[in-house]
Amino acid sequence: MAGSHADATPRLRVGVLALQGDVREHVRVLTSLGADVDLVRRPEELSRVEGLVIPGGESSVIDKLSRAFGMQHPIREAIRSGLPVYGTCAGLILLADRITDGIEGQETFGGLDVTVRRNAFGSQVESFETDLDVPALGEPPVHAVFIRAPLVEEVGQGVEPLATLDDGRVVAVRSGSLLGTSFHPEVTGELRFHELFLDTVRAAAGRN
Repeated sequence: MAGSHADATPRLRVGVLALQGDVREHVRVLTSLGADVDLVRRPEELSRVEGLVIPGGESSVIDKLSRAFGMQHPIREAIRSGLPVYGTCAGLILLADRITDGIEGQETFGGLDVTVRRNAFGSQVESFETDLDVPALGEPPVHAVFIRAPLVEEVGQGVEPLATLDDGRVVAVRSGSLLGTSFHPEVTGELRFHELFLDTVRAAAGRN
């Protein structure tokens, strides 16, 4: 029967870094797309997942907590080893190799050859929404919500801009198994970035 073959296919096991930020929203979206989702706070939990989402929140707080929980180096090593990772907002900052306005001592996991500016659009009261053309996702446009959002100011070799604002500023990128967005698709019901991430996880796990 058609259903029995689907049932025999192992579900993807992905993690959401659950140190701070909008963890539940990502769990809800990933679960709705058929993934098994683990909350990741410890290295042993990271070792069990096939992909990782770094949620929006406060990048400097997630950075500090990742060091306190012994997660910084395991995440860096997992990224170097090819673990698919998707970062939204603060998660994008943490995936960037360079940040231009981090607080003193702030570090990132790195992996994306980009320079990111934190809070590039101002404070929470200056949050905004707009529609973005994302050719990699097709139609319709992505309705994007920017909340104290970062901006990709420089893109290195091998990094593909996926979306820009009308003025050309880059707000979504992809490089190998890494994906980052300045905005929060998990809060608007937009599923296609998470689907793209799960496709990357599936390919990395050899399940295409």
